[in-house]
Amino acid sequence: MTGEDAPTAGEGDSDSSDGSATSGDAVSSDGSGVVRRDRFSGGPARGFMSSLAADERIFAADLAVDRAHVVMLAEQDIVDDEVAGDILAALEEVESAGHAALPEGEDVHEAIETAVVERVGQDGGKMHTARSRNDEVATCIRYRLREDLLESAEATVALREALVEAAAEHVDTVMPGYTHLQPAQPTTVAHFLLSYESAFARDTARLLDAYDRTNRSPLGAAAFAGTPFDVDRERTAELLGFDGGSASKASGASSGAERLDGVVANSMDAAAGRDFLAESTAALATHATTLSGLAEDLVIFANKGFVDLADEYSSTSSIMPQKVNPDTLELVRAVAGDAIGGLSGLLTTLKGLPRAYNRDLQRATPHAWETVDAVSEATAVAAGAVATAEWPAETLEAAAGEGFSTATGVADALAMAGVPFRTAHEVLAAAAERADGDTPDIATLDAVAADVLGESLFTYVSRERVEAALDPVQSVASRDSAGGPAPEAVADQLVDAETGIDADTAALGDRRDALADAADLLDAEVGDYA
Repeated sequence: MTGEDAPTAGEGDSDSSDGSATSGDAVSSDGSGVVRRDRFSGGPARGFMSSLAADERIFAADLAVDRAHVVMLAEQDIVDDEVAGDILAALEEVESAGHAALPEGEDVHEAIETAVVERVGQDGGKMHTARSRNDEVATCIRYRLREDLLESAEATVALREALVEAAAEHVDTVMPGYTHLQPAQPTTVAHFLLSYESAFARDTARLLDAYDRTNRSPLGAAAFAGTPFDVDRERTAELLGFDGGSASKASGASSGAERLDGVVANSMDAAAGRDFLAESTAALATHATTLSGLAEDLVIFANKGFVDLADEYSSTSSIMPQKVNPDTLELVRAVAGDAIGGLSGLLTTLKGLPRAYNRDLQRATPHAWETVDAVSEATAVAAGAVATAEWPAETLEAAAGEGFSTATGVADALAMAGVPFRTAHEVLAAAAERADGDTPDIATLDAVAADVLGESLFTYVSRERVEAALDPVQSVASRDSAGGPAPEAVADQLVDAETGIDADTAALGDRRDALADAADLLDAEVGDYA
């Protein structure tokens, strides 16, 4: 998407002051379109500069932006109703023909305008009155990206639903917990899965925040310095569903920077700013990083026999038929690298760009498109893998106590009896060393306690209390602090997770409804000129 501020109707000195097209607005004899006059129409650089093929992604967005702009121009008496009707009818034909039928052009914006002029004649050039491709492309990108962000956020919610459903089935399924990939403490499958649900909930929030700041209209900023025409920027924002969402309300939209409802107020910022792209890509890269952690854990657990992945999310070897490989999750894990690379490429492109518009921005947007596509797909795959995975309870419980993972439970029991925790830690460390990595028996624990404390272990805790602390199931049950793995603590977490999912589902629905209402409004207004 170029957005290059070449002379266009209503802006350049080749056009009359009322925005009507001169003969220069007609399609050039060599097919170079309405923007790039003969002087700029040839040479190998034209292909290098063109983004028309890649712009298929914003074809529908550009048509919507064109329609809203033309309706506003007519309402403001900048363009005659009859001319507006002819342009809108031509845009309908362009839409029906599709992107592939567009004439050659430097970008989709020029190609659509050329197609309109071909159908309407010189008056078709009036559709570009009071705007530049700079504000046009910025609006199109935001229009399309907000849809992608909603889809990505919806994918995170679906993943969270899969995690919660699986967790609800495994509240009592004890499993090993690790730090540094070493046996640490017993936990449950539910506790493990909900740890990721919490992280993905924050990812959802970041995507919604990014959506709200993306959902603001730059249209009407023109090249960057505004326009002498009496445009109504809030009207085009309304017709296109730009409202800034909850983010503008939360940040205080009454401040000077965002006084206009749903509009990026400063015209230079509106045309040049791409921080919404950076924020969106950063939110996606953060989500992909969390997603990669989940994938890594499942790959490792599959290796240990702690989880069985469905065949739909696995593959076999081309030469070793016994293999069941977690290939899809390995690809999910790799997407984080793509997303981080996309963010790095985008920020590097944006770094140091002077105000206002620079052609570098044409290379910035694809980083966001590629990232949102890859991350959304990976999220859906991860959700499917979680939903279809099986967790072998007996295998997990048998492994839960390996590596003396219940040591902390015995130390906690001593600390609760009045032994300083560091002293209790010393007792259990010595017992672990004496047991050489296995779980020490009670006799060994008592002998070590006598060495360190100078008296029997049972002076402080009962045998029954020690036996309970050594049992992985009872160890988990004892850890009932808020957010812990005990079944009653996990039950509270499940309620909180379900509440959060319901709230985010409603928030997504509200945003979807607002966009649908705006689309209906635009269709109705366009219909008045039929």
